[in-house]
Amino acid sequence: MRAAFLAVENHKQVAVLVPTTLLAQQHYDNFRDRFANWPVRIEMLSRFRSAKEQTQILAEAAEGKIDILIGTHKLLQSDVKLHDLGLLIVDEEHRFGVRHKERIKAMRADVDILTLTATPIPRTLNMAMSGMRDLSIIATPPARRLAVKTFVREYDSLVVREAILREILRGGQVYYLYNDVENIQKAAERLAELVPEARIAIGHGQMRERELERVMNDFHHQRFNVLVCTTIIETGIDIPTANTIIIERADHFGLAQLHQLRGRVGRSHHQAYAWLLTPHPKAMTTDAQKRLEAIASLEDLGAGLRWRLTIWRSAARASCLAKSKAAQWKPLASHST
Repeated sequence: MRAAFLAVENHKQVAVLVPTTLLAQQHYDNFRDRFANWPVRIEMLSRFRSAKEQTQILAEAAEGKIDILIGTHKLLQSDVKLHDLGLLIVDEEHRFGVRHKERIKAMRADVDILTLTATPIPRTLNMAMSGMRDLSIIATPPARRLAVKTFVREYDSLVVREAILREILRGGQVYYLYNDVENIQKAAERLAELVPEARIAIGHGQMRERELERVMNDFHHQRFNVLVCTTIIETGIDIPTANTIIIERADHFGLAQLHQLRGRVGRSHHQAYAWLLTPHPKAMTTDAQKRLEAIASLEDLGAGLRWRLTIWRSAARASCLAKSKAAQWKPLASHST
């Protein structure tokens, strides 16, 4: 936000690119709140806007009437023209595809670009570590922030009930991740029978935009305390009162995705908990068991970056070793010919 403020103060426009509509809405609300006392015009371009609203926003952005424009990949479409774009902020860069990144790359000659991520992909990390990009690391967590306590358990309805009750009895909220849209309603009904004390709602990416926006807004304002959801919450959702996440069939997720999902809780000074529920070990693959063991061991603050750095160093060593072996074999190959 400080970078955006400096750009606007220097009469430049700012674009904030995010991977999901929900994250766009959250950034929009946060920017409006932070800049409430300043003459800064902020707008959002996403599917939450009607076609008429989007047309008007695009016209005003092209005329320079909008200072900060927040949006999803729609910002990268050819019909989006900003009058004097000076800064592009890309949140969760690893969530964008090759085509989107090529479009971002084409903007680099004329625009300053700031990318943000808690789990950088190897390519991005390699560019930063090799000096191709400037790198800033926020290594100090916010004051009083606690690491999320992580538990890997075979599914047990009593464990689920106890985890939910413990959270809602202290006034908190729970994400219950069930990543099957076709059966998510049944999962919510089963949960309502198990924990009748809970106020439950459902959120997933196939809902109509306005309905999903209403659900997330209600959850943010604590009108219910358990959200049965899919991985739509994976990126950037920031609700400080949600401090327990329960992930059913956690063995189906990759290590990076589990780390991202766990990051949805523990965003305040309260102790947060992540429950990774699995079937019987015999029903899981060996790789899945290793991923779950790894995520349970990587629970201290800053573990995500250290994990990525470890992967990067391992890849770098492997690359150097491969080049060394190739160099050793060259004389043999030339001699044999």
